Amino acid sequence: MWARRDLALVASGAAVSLFGTAVTLIVLLLYVKDFSSYAVVAVLIAEFVPVSLGAPLAGLLVDRLPNRRLMIAGQVVQAAAVVGVVATMHSLPLMLGMLVVLGCGTAVVNPAASALIPVVCGESDATRGYAWLAAGRGIGMLAGSAAGGLLVAALGTREALLLDAATYLLQGALLCLVRAERDPRGTSTRRARGDATAGLRHILGDPVLRIVVASLAVACVGVMFADVANVFYVTDVLGGGAAILGLLHACWMLGVLVGARVAARMGAERTLLIGLGAACCVMGVAMLVPALLPFAPPVAVGYLLGGAANGVQSVTHQGLVRARTPDAIRGRAFAAAGAVLIGSNIVGTVLGGVVVAMVGPRPTFAIAAVAALVAGVAALRVMLAADTAKPAPVT
Repeated sequence: MWARRDLALVASGAAVSLFGTAVTLIVLLLYVKDFSSYAVVAVLIAEFVPVSLGAPLAGLLVDRLPNRRLMIAGQVVQAAAVVGVVATMHSLPLMLGMLVVLGCGTAVVNPAASALIPVVCGESDATRGYAWLAAGRGIGMLAGSAAGGLLVAALGTREALLLDAATYLLQGALLCLVRAERDPRGTSTRRARGDATAGLRHILGDPVLRIVVASLAVACVGVMFADVANVFYVTDVLGGGAAILGLLHACWMLGVLVGARVAARMGAERTLLIGLGAACCVMGVAMLVPALLPFAPPVAVGYLLGGAANGVQSVTHQGLVRARTPDAIRGRAFAAAGAVLIGSNIVGTVLGGVVVAMVGPRPTFAIAAVAALVAGVAALRVMLAADTAKPAPVT
């Protein structure tokens, strides 16, 4: 009973927080679009830089301090950072600095949540917990994306941002009600040089996790290509506007919820491996649809499939990292894997702009499809042939 209650609190907190995050992203993109296109790109990647570069320190904190309390502290930092964004909107550099601080909170909160879920649900039921977490984030992102523009119109830019700050505080309050705690302080772990990079060394040393993270990274680059091309595809190819753009985004997020639900049933490690590889392949097929069939109905179906694949990828990836990582270094392993994927998102966003400018939106979707298909096929081949014996713990 307590496990269900705690899981519901963690997932609903993630939904509330991601709602605010989506609102903030839309608000800031609308605000900085008059600065320059470089300002838009800077806003998109500012929060992700500390998540990627600060992963070793963030993961070490997760493996040294009580995770639930660390997440609460992270929510307070994120709320303060959003208030700082409101206070510095007159200066783009200062505002970007506040977004970096916001990313520092994210860098700690995300791996802490991933490491806490097995304690909340139990090791055998952790995949279901990750599915709940993915669903909560998906619902929050969908609702926030839909409401962002309306909130700006109804409340104003600064008031909409302050609403985001309140969502972080609300998530922190919900976490105060969670009874489960992952507290590494009582474990007898030997302190040594290189502790901060133990998670990355563990992933690189595990043949299965290595291909899991690498294949997902390639697929992420392709998805970001498509994400950059999305607005140009809708306006220039489909001849649509905000309504079509919102419909496609809703289809993607609905697919994420369906995919997370499907992945919740994948408990065995080999099933998770096959599910992840298959999801990359489905993602490739989904990205081919806009390239080959430039009509709104089939494109909407493609986005639904792509979102479902994305939901399966998120849950199976976290499930595999948990299954193949000793508890003592899970925080660092989750942080390292997240850093690689966030880095891939940044690379994909930057290169995606160049690719769209060079070849146009439809060929960009085709390139994204090829990247995802190659990653999926390679992952399936390696995963099916790999020895799934657990690696020795990193020392």
